[in-house]
Amino acid sequence: METIWYRTEELRKRLAQTLQQEALEFTQTHHRKPCLAVVLVGDNPASHVYVASKTKACLDAGLDVLDFKLPATASFQEISSTVETLNKNKVVDGILVQSPLPKGIDEKEIFKKISPEKDVDGFHPVNIGALVMNPKKTIAEGLVPCTPAGILEILKDINFSLNGKNVVVVGRSNIVGRPISIMLSALDATVTVCHSKTNNLAHHTSQADLLVLACGIPNFINDTHIKTGAIVIDVGVNRLENKKIVGDGDSNKLKGKAQLLTAVPGGVGPMTITMLIQNTIRAAKQREQGK
Repeated sequence: METIWYRTEELRKRLAQTLQQEALEFTQTHHRKPCLAVVLVGDNPASHVYVASKTKACLDAGLDVLDFKLPATASFQEISSTVETLNKNKVVDGILVQSPLPKGIDEKEIFKKISPEKDVDGFHPVNIGALVMNPKKTIAEGLVPCTPAGILEILKDINFSLNGKNVVVVGRSNIVGRPISIMLSALDATVTVCHSKTNNLAHHTSQADLLVLACGIPNFINDTHIKTGAIVIDVGVNRLENKKIVGDGDSNKLKGKAQLLTAVPGGVGPMTITMLIQNTIRAAKQREQGK
């Protein structure tokens, strides 16, 4: 079988045009741009690169971006205070606290400090609760985690119907694995959640029509784990010692057996920023409607 090596560049361009128009219409109506505040703590080089990419993409889409940089020595209270100030700032529609935070800072507690209506990462318990209780409405209108939202856009783009399909998600994090399993189930797929500790993993994954890899282990899944013709969405971004970036699936072995395999890099990862922009515009619209 000839495997489709799927990149999201064209999809992202189309979505970017739509989001630019939405941002422009918002600006014309409310006489201000949707505004994202980004809090960066410490000097992690990768975080600085990610924040620069997010900032550029948001500015290109017609958003305002406010950057708040705190030193690596910043305390939990100092970070919390910054978030609380942004919660009260009437100009700010979305707040993003870049992960990872310095050692010793409880990220989950910091994320809980963000007002749910400004939680454009979709990590706040209120937004996760909304996804669990009313998933279809939340997917369509709410603030959901960005990477899972990006996966849904990919599935739309390739015209993959979830109705009745067997889906296996390898990974159970609150950022990707758990929320995407909820979202896919709500869209009428039959979903199994596995992880690195699952006994006889291949027994489960080989039954999947759609396999979502989000366990953070390089080249963890190979051709023995999938059935011929499966769709593989690889969320993993793993840097090897030789600095090569690979996914959670071994692409060299999956090629020829998978029907479609998302590229790493160039696949799911870049979609996260696009969905961040979408969430910020959604948050801005909802805040204006609530006034």
